[in-house]
Amino acid sequence: MTADPLVLDAELDRATERLLATVRTLDGNGLTAPSLCPGWTRGHVVTHLARNADAYVNLLTWARTGVRTPAYESPAVRNGEIESGSSRPPQDQHDDLVAAVARLRSAIDDLPASSWTATVELPSGTPIPAARVVWSRICEVELHHVDLDAGYGPADWPESFPQRLLHDPATPRPATLLDPTGHCLLSVADTPTVTGPVHLLAAWLTGRSDGTGLTGDLPSLEKWK
Repeated sequence: MTADPLVLDAELDRATERLLATVRTLDGNGLTAPSLCPGWTRGHVVTHLARNADAYVNLLTWARTGVRTPAYESPAVRNGEIESGSSRPPQDQHDDLVAAVARLRSAIDDLPASSWTATVELPSGTPIPAARVVWSRICEVELHHVDLDAGYGPADWPESFPQRLLHDPATPRPATLLDPTGHCLLSVADTPTVTGPVHLLAAWLTGRSDGTGLTGDLPSLEKWK
């Protein structure tokens, strides 16, 4: 499964359009309702997605200029911006997300080919090539779209997304994974076997499902976090 930004570029745009379509439906009290992220409303999730887009603009600026430009000024600033932005009117939140998405699109389009190999750092401090920024953003959009708990779930993911998630080294690998036909999706030595549809396996591994719909001896994911 490739993380080539040129291959994933259109996939990011489609994921973003699906997200924006959902956000447009969250008027009135829609953004104040709880999300699936503990302690966060839907407004927190939408604001996070906007600020995350800007964070990735910073990383692509770092890749383009060679000047260290962290994703966020600090964890405290990141958390403060999410908190303060979460209670804004729905239209303000929607417009902010649209504008942030447009800034990221421009940063992707304007990045010279040679800059995709530059090393930048995710907010966690993990160094990655800039080429992984597009895939990382797709993960943010698809996973947090589910977290909005507004009608979009793992079954709505395009087939390629959970497939890539299963093979992403950053995804926990606590089990050997089989699809319902018995085909091996991922082999991990000395682990139990878990069977199910690929979207349910990916949802379980990323904490978007408790494992309902899967069969086998599901190990605890706590030590893999």
